[in-house]
Amino acid sequence: MINGVERLVPMVIEEPSVVAAASYMAKLAKAGGGFTAQTTSPEMIGQIQLLDLEDPSNAKAAILAEKGSLLALTAEIDPILTSLGGGARDLLVRELHSEALGDFLVIHLIYDVRDAMGANAINTALERLSPRIEHLSGGRAHLRILSNLADRRLARATCRIPLEKLSFNGFTAETVRDGIIEAWAFAEADPYRAATHNKGIMNGIDAVVLATGNDWRAVEAGAHAYAARSGRYTSLSRWWQDENGDLCGELELPMAVGTVGGATRVHPTAQAALALLGVESAQELAEVIVSVGLAQNLAAIRALATEGIQRGHMGLHARQVAIAAGASEEQIDSLAAQLVQEKNVRIDRAKEIINGWKEV
Repeated sequence: MINGVERLVPMVIEEPSVVAAASYMAKLAKAGGGFTAQTTSPEMIGQIQLLDLEDPSNAKAAILAEKGSLLALTAEIDPILTSLGGGARDLLVRELHSEALGDFLVIHLIYDVRDAMGANAINTALERLSPRIEHLSGGRAHLRILSNLADRRLARATCRIPLEKLSFNGFTAETVRDGIIEAWAFAEADPYRAATHNKGIMNGIDAVVLATGNDWRAVEAGAHAYAARSGRYTSLSRWWQDENGDLCGELELPMAVGTVGGATRVHPTAQAALALLGVESAQELAEVIVSVGLAQNLAAIRALATEGIQRGHMGLHARQVAIAAGASEEQIDSLAAQLVQEKNVRIDRAKEIINGWKEV
């Protein structure tokens, strides 16, 4: 349940426990009204590295003095995108220093890509602008490429889990709630834990990004860079207790995904996934994806804070091992249950059990 709408969410991943965990947490969140999600405008950042400048400050002033004409130039590149309300929004100039290069400039083109992921549109615009910027600055345009730290194109989701829904298997609701908050605090304070904490978030996010034919490596890169935006790598999510004692969570990260262009509109599986989702824009898709990420995060830290991550994971993994060992359809459940009971989910042990059944 996302913004009051029920969604069926396709996921592509090798680990079935990820899908099961996200699904179960979605049920818990539904009891609190589901997920509330929103996105910022779909603005991407393109970068031009400008080198060999005699005076970077004067070059910066010369470029900014022509900002209007430079933005107008980009409007001619993609008339369809412009007609849909997209196009260049701003042009910024940053002064940087490198031990290897000394002082140089980086131009940021802020570009609204509407329902596209935007890489091709951005890179084309940068190529078009580069000769004009070289002329204005007297410098040399070197790298011209989008940034995957899409921190102007954010997706955010929140949820509330009623306290009474948190108790299970002998764990009180308060124990589960407090354990989840304590687990999050560990990730917030320690980058070694945060790396795995955020990886769990991306388990859910990547699975939907993949299913819809989007660039999961770009989303991964942006997410981890965003997690370090303060200068210290930390948790992408936040969990706390509200005034009623309920558990609340939020997740925010860059979400550069599209519903037009590339594999999204070419690959039949991606088309089927988008049809199943029923989303009508890239922003709507981003809202779904960030909600799945928050559900996945809740599932992981709930398991870690209570009965341990291996119990549910191994139950599903055991079925895969049983199938790989050659179990028949009738044997799979029994074999998986025995492997879990023995706490020995290994393919060699599964084969031993199957052979023992054959002898009987």
